[in-house]
Amino acid sequence: MMRLWTTLWMCAACLTAVLMPVGTLQAESRPSILLLLADDLSYDAVHALGNQEVRTSNIDSLFAQGTTFTHCYNMGGWNGAICVASRTMLNTGRALWKAPQTKPQLEAEFAGKRFWSQSLKAAGYRTLMTGKWHLQIDPAKVFDEVRHVRQGMPHDSDQYNRPLDGQPDKWSPSDPKFGGYWTGGKHWSEVTADDAIAFLDESVGKTAPFFLYTAFNAPHDPRQSPTEFVAEYPADRVRVPDNFLPDDPHREAMGLIDLRDENLAPHPRTPHAVQVHRSEYYAIITHLDAQIGRILETLDRTGLRQNTVIIFTADHGLAVGQHGLMGKQNQFDHSVRVPFLICGPGITAGRKIDSPIYLQDAMPTTLQLAGAAIPPDVDFQSLLPLLHGEKPTTRQAISGGYIDFQRMATAEGYKLILYPKTKTARLYHLTDDPLEQHDLLESAAVNEENRAMSRRLFRTLLDLQRENGDNLNLTSVYPELAPE
Repeated sequence: MMRLWTTLWMCAACLTAVLMPVGTLQAESRPSILLLLADDLSYDAVHALGNQEVRTSNIDSLFAQGTTFTHCYNMGGWNGAICVASRTMLNTGRALWKAPQTKPQLEAEFAGKRFWSQSLKAAGYRTLMTGKWHLQIDPAKVFDEVRHVRQGMPHDSDQYNRPLDGQPDKWSPSDPKFGGYWTGGKHWSEVTADDAIAFLDESVGKTAPFFLYTAFNAPHDPRQSPTEFVAEYPADRVRVPDNFLPDDPHREAMGLIDLRDENLAPHPRTPHAVQVHRSEYYAIITHLDAQIGRILETLDRTGLRQNTVIIFTADHGLAVGQHGLMGKQNQFDHSVRVPFLICGPGITAGRKIDSPIYLQDAMPTTLQLAGAAIPPDVDFQSLLPLLHGEKPTTRQAISGGYIDFQRMATAEGYKLILYPKTKTARLYHLTDDPLEQHDLLESAAVNEENRAMSRRLFRTLLDLQRENGDNLNLTSVYPELAPE
C-alpha cells in the first residue's frame, strides 16, 4: 500500500511540475523540444505505420520509443498550397478559418507575441528554425536564430506530365542539373540536418532549454534524392495502390482542374506513371529518414536526448496515385492524415492512442510542457491529458475543408465528404473501408442507415463550422441533410 501511495505521489508531482507557471519552474526541469516536421508525408508512407515497401528505420525507432497518435489530421487549406495554412495554424494555434491569411494579419500576430516560438522564448527557451517556413513573415522576427530558410518548394525543370508510357523519361531525381533540392550544391535535407546538428552541438553545457524547429521540404516534389536511394526502389517493383484509379470522377467538383500538383503525372493516370512517382516518393522519404538518423545520433552523442521531447509529424499527406490523384488538395485519408509521435522523458514507449487529434495540437502541448502561457484564443488542444491516460470528451470528430470546393467531417468510424459546387455527397465507412473505395451514398449502396449516418455527420460538420469560423453555407446546398 505504501508503494502504491508513493507511486501516486510521484505521478502527481510530475504532473504538477508540467502545469506549474513558468516562474516556478527550474530551467533544468523543463524539457527541450525538437520538432521534426516533414512536408507531404502521408500517414501511410512510414514503415512503422504499416507500409512494408518503404524503409524508414530511424523514424521507426522513434515510433518504438514514444507514443503514436494513429489518427492525426490537418484541417485543410484556403488555397492550393495546403502547407501554408497548415504551418500558419501550427505556429499561431488558430483554426483554419480563423488563422491569419495575409501579411498584415501575421504581423499583428507577431506584434502580439502570439507565435509558437515567441511563447516559448518568453518562457526562457532558446529558439532556432531551419528549413521550410512558408509563412508571410520573416522568421528572423519570430525565432532567436534562423539558418538556411527555404522557400515553399524547391523549383526544378521538366518535372511535369511525366513519365509517359513507352517513352524515355525526360527527368531524373538524382541528377543535379535539374536543380530543385540540389540547388546550392548539397541536398536540402542534408543542409537542414546539418543546421540541426550544429545547433545541438552548440547547446551542450547550456542550462536554458531549446526549441529546435527543424522543417524539411522532403518529401515534397520534386522528389529528388541521391542515386543510391533511388536505386533502392526500382519502379517496376513498387506496388500500385489498391485504390488506384485512372481519374477521380469528381475532380472538377473538387476544384482540381489545372492544379499544379495534379499535373505532375499524365492524365489519365497509368500504373507505370504511378509506380515511378511512388518509387521517387519512397526514395526521398528514405533519404529524409537518414538525415533524421543523423540528428538522433547527435542527440545521443551530446547527452541531450535524456531531456528532450521529440515530436515527429508532417504538415499534410499526399495521394501519389491513390484515387486517381497526385496531390493533397482532397479530403481522403491519404491526404488529410499524417504520422504523429511524441517521445521523450515521461512519455510511454510503444503506446498507440486512436483518439482523433490535429497535428497543430503540438503547439499547446509543448507550451504546457514548458510551463508557458497558452494564449486564450488558441483553438487546438494540449495532448497531455491523453498522454496521462485521461479521456477528454471535448473532441469526438474532425472536420476539414478546401477553399469552398470541399468539406469533410469524420466521426464514429465514418466520413462524409461534400463537394458543394455540384451538390455531391460521399460517405465512407472507414472502419470497414479504410482505402475509401466504396461510396455509401451511391445509388446501389444507399439505405436508411447510410442516410441517417450522413445526416448525423452533416450536423456534426455544421457544429464544427461554427466552432472553427467556417462561414460556408451548406444547409442551402444540402437541404436533404440539414436538420429540421
